[in-house]
Amino acid sequence: MFDCILVANRGEIAVRILRTARELGVRTVAVHSEIDATAPHVLLADRACCIGPAGASDSYLCIDKLIDAARSHGACAVHPGYGFLSENADFADACIDAGLTWIGPGPAAIRAMGDKTRARAIAARAGVASVPGGAGLASAAELARTAQELGLPVLLKAAAGGGGKGMRRIDRLAEVDDAWAAARREAKAAFGDDTMLVEKLLYPARHVEIQIVADQHGRVCAFAERECSLQRRHQKIIEESPSTAVDAELRERMQEAACAIAREAGYVNAGTLEFLVDQSGAYYFLEMNTRLQVEHPVTELVSDLDLVRLQLEIAAGGPLSANGTRSAPRGHAIEARLYAEDPERGFLPTSGRIAVLEWPRMPGIRVDAGIHEGSAISSYYDPMLAKIIAWAPQREHTRRRLVSALEDTVVLGVKTNQAFLRDLLEDRTFACGATFTHTVEEWLREEPPKHVVIDDAVLLAAALAPPAASAGAGGTAENRPALGGSPDPYSPWRTVGHWRGLEPPP
Repeated sequence: MFDCILVANRGEIAVRILRTARELGVRTVAVHSEIDATAPHVLLADRACCIGPAGASDSYLCIDKLIDAARSHGACAVHPGYGFLSENADFADACIDAGLTWIGPGPAAIRAMGDKTRARAIAARAGVASVPGGAGLASAAELARTAQELGLPVLLKAAAGGGGKGMRRIDRLAEVDDAWAAARREAKAAFGDDTMLVEKLLYPARHVEIQIVADQHGRVCAFAERECSLQRRHQKIIEESPSTAVDAELRERMQEAACAIAREAGYVNAGTLEFLVDQSGAYYFLEMNTRLQVEHPVTELVSDLDLVRLQLEIAAGGPLSANGTRSAPRGHAIEARLYAEDPERGFLPTSGRIAVLEWPRMPGIRVDAGIHEGSAISSYYDPMLAKIIAWAPQREHTRRRLVSALEDTVVLGVKTNQAFLRDLLEDRTFACGATFTHTVEEWLREEPPKHVVIDDAVLLAAALAPPAASAGAGGTAENRPALGGSPDPYSPWRTVGHWRGLEPPP
């Protein structure tokens, strides 16, 4: 195992990786921007290195600064987390050239599977069908011809992209020219590559993915599927494992397909194969994510595995165990993504300072978070604050448990999507397990988020209340430590300086 690793990320994923490293006795180095100096991932690491100002392009996306931080602090390996440079083959190359072990797939696999056109070709060689479509479009006219052949509606996508960027739905031929220009412009700005492909829009369909891990000795393991159909603008909101649409026979076939694609790509380490599943049970390869994913905790909870630990062991050259391969899921897990955003205003990101924070304390609940009381939520980074995950033996028990956990969560200081998540979980469609990729958008048209007004006096009282006066994540008022002598490194009274509740956020 490694002596010391650098985590080239921030927020909840950095915290997640650091905790596993600590359990393994691996020393850790955190990197941070100037405004993240007191962030939880910085406080958790053995060492920390400031790599620049707040903007990601001047800090977390600077390859040279990350390499220098690893060298100067004695790290021998780098874990990229997800987002930022996690799927950047140039970063992987730079780490390897610097004599550092890259904790992830090799640069060649990142490049191959990160290009949707090449990934479709690899899937075809592995004998797995992709979503019907055409790649390498040269013009809007060619897009129009292909769309007519496939049958509308279609989805125009950036070949090098992800996360909904460079993507446009086309329902009528009259929309082709505008969609072509807008998608190419967005893809060029986001990925530096405006190569486009078009796919038939399968409707209705489920978004189902298979987590795989592969070692350096040729062994590939696949785990129970995750369903991620609840999406808004192609961004996942709620994920669960197993899927209500997948039985044991379909699960085995999809696992075999995922392993076949991974082998064809020469893939090593953790990755996720994404598929669309239609109502007949036919599945189609969509893309591969060459990194750990946001929703990995639901797989961990139903497989009783630590995927970050597996990543570290594989990168260190260790073999995968035969245990757990294609095993049936144990119970049911559901994850909700808590964002700093305002559903009543088109889900615009929000910013401010976390004045009061209480996480649920109940059996079967896991919270992966990268914030604490006093954290400044800025517009520089992704607005996801935390993931709240529930596990129980049966799906309905898990759903009810997650609803209760969201009701017990307190986040004051920034607007969040907390109530929106609870309403989604309580909707009859989700309770019945009949969700598709279009479900959220249709639900929003029928049930737009309601504007809830909370009296200013209530907010002010909550914001001014000292942590010792409220029960929750830190226990009751009676058993919490006094403010002045708190040993808690995450306490805002130790980390936010001379901030006062009545002062405006930074």
